[in-house]
Amino acid sequence: MAEKKKFTLEYEVKSSPRILYSFISEPNGLSQWFADDVNFRDQVYTFTWDDEQQKAKLVSIKENKLVKFKWLDDEPQCYFEMEIVQDELTNDVALSITDFTTDELLAEKKLIWDNQIDYLISVLGA
Repeated sequence: MAEKKKFTLEYEVKSSPRILYSFISEPNGLSQWFADDVNFRDQVYTFTWDDEQQKAKLVSIKENKLVKFKWLDDEPQCYFEMEIVQDELTNDVALSITDFTTDELLAEKKLIWDNQIDYLISVLGA
């Protein structure tokens, strides 16, 4: 099996960090753009896409800043993180995504994130 490698993507989002944070940390916010349905119980998020479920443990959270998840069925070193980055001079807000994938699937995984974030931006009306 090919080794998964970390990659990071950054997207400019015209939103306040507080509003954006609710969309990346709360089940209701995540279900509006990330998955068809999201449930949360005992630090575990259950994401549903087309009747397929995937569970992720919430590993780290910083209010109005970042959320970090670990898929329960993934390799130990792998996780995905969504971090809100705000430029101190311009106050521009960006969403930084850190994820893991194999070299073969990198282009596809980037495209999935591009589409998801485009959808998030349209939901935000940004």
